[in-house]
Amino acid sequence: MSEIYRLATIEDAEEQFNVIHDAYASIRELGITFKAANAGIEDIRENLAANTSYVLEINGSIAATLSLKNLPELTELPFLYWFAVAPAFKNQGVGNRLLAYVEEVIVRDTLLAAGVVLATSKKHPWLLPMYERKGYAAFFERPLGETDTLVFMKKTLFSHADIAQ
Repeated sequence: MSEIYRLATIEDAEEQFNVIHDAYASIRELGITFKAANAGIEDIRENLAANTSYVLEINGSIAATLSLKNLPELTELPFLYWFAVAPAFKNQGVGNRLLAYVEEVIVRDTLLAAGVVLATSKKHPWLLPMYERKGYAAFFERPLGETDTLVFMKKTLFSHADIAQ
């Protein structure tokens, strides 16, 4: 099995759209109003042009994708979003591997950021506890639609004291 972690390009837009659209089907069914859940191909292209997006490619197909941008109105830390695993690759650790790659290789080792931030729905039945198990802690909330709350979570990747040693 061939696994490649790489930066997504505009040529990946259609395949990335398919992965995100299919992966967010349950989000749409739950009525959660994440932008990614209803993103069209143009939204994907705009994201690829304006921000950075990473993919885990397995045997030539995009198995998972995760985007990264700045959210200066909330935090100085990099913000992860549009995290999706193609349904054919669910429950195989693919999402965990891509998340760890982006957290460690990109955010910690390349950007030298001490932590990372993401957001999820309080209404979702398992995302909040899953991110807590991965070391994320809630630090801010804001309304998401009329009946939900967007929970922003932070994970510390290293402390500045670690650098001094």
